[in-house]
Amino acid sequence: MSGYLTGLIVLLALNTIAAYGVYLPMAAGQLNLGIAGFMAIGAYASAYLTNVFGWPALAAIAAGGGAAAILAFVVAMPILRTQGIYLSLATFALGQVICAILLNLEVVGGAAGYPVSTHIEAFTVVAVTVVVVSLVYLMSTTRVPIYLAAVKNDPLVADLLGLNVKALGVAALTAGATIAGVGGALYAHYFNYVEAQYFGVMLSTYTVLYVLLGGTQSVLGPLVGAAIFTIVPEALRSSSQWRYAIFALFIILFMALRPQGLITRGLTRRRAQAAVQGGTTAS
Repeated sequence: MSGYLTGLIVLLALNTIAAYGVYLPMAAGQLNLGIAGFMAIGAYASAYLTNVFGWPALAAIAAGGGAAAILAFVVAMPILRTQGIYLSLATFALGQVICAILLNLEVVGGAAGYPVSTHIEAFTVVAVTVVVVSLVYLMSTTRVPIYLAAVKNDPLVADLLGLNVKALGVAALTAGATIAGVGGALYAHYFNYVEAQYFGVMLSTYTVLYVLLGGTQSVLGPLVGAAIFTIVPEALRSSSQWRYAIFALFIILFMALRPQGLITRGLTRRRAQAAVQGGTTAS
């Protein structure tokens, strides 16, 4: 496999993990515009553990996800007191604060960036991504998505039905941050270098677009959205400087014609029914 193709697969894997980090809070009605900040926490925490304490890469990556989860749990209650656009602005501000702190923290290199001593191969990045996607898919087969949808659609009614709205909101934000932290840690140990500038507002914005394009109604939506955002710009590479303009036009037209995203519950249901009918006919 060529180095270019390997790099593209790794980029797709990292984008997919980031997308699922946004997807879980969004399923509960939380638009997290600070996802890049949680990725930065995972990246720097795991890098520090391998550089200073000599932790194995996989253990450090798991700890990076744990560090992001702890931060999300701590800030969840004050952030979730806000609603709508104010919640989005609160998460946006949190991501900016995290990056500003890391940018000025000399113990992890400050503005110069932080080299990472331990390297992981592309196979490890892909394998961890498969595990993350599988866990989210397994979660989607339980009642949890129904509870999150109830909290998103009408928190008051969900509370009257006996659901712990606050606990579900905190769990969604924390789970998304955990996934994002793992993604940041994978990035750090694959590229062997992290800098706070990478985890800026554009990374959070792109990640939200992955989910919106793919669709929030199906667990497959973030995967499809991440794949489109990763592969299509590369397919347009021959058009040089125009490829981003063409891709942006495609996104605008697509969202105007299909604002609910590419993968919807109706589409998933129809495919499942077609598969059942096909199996019945074959038998």
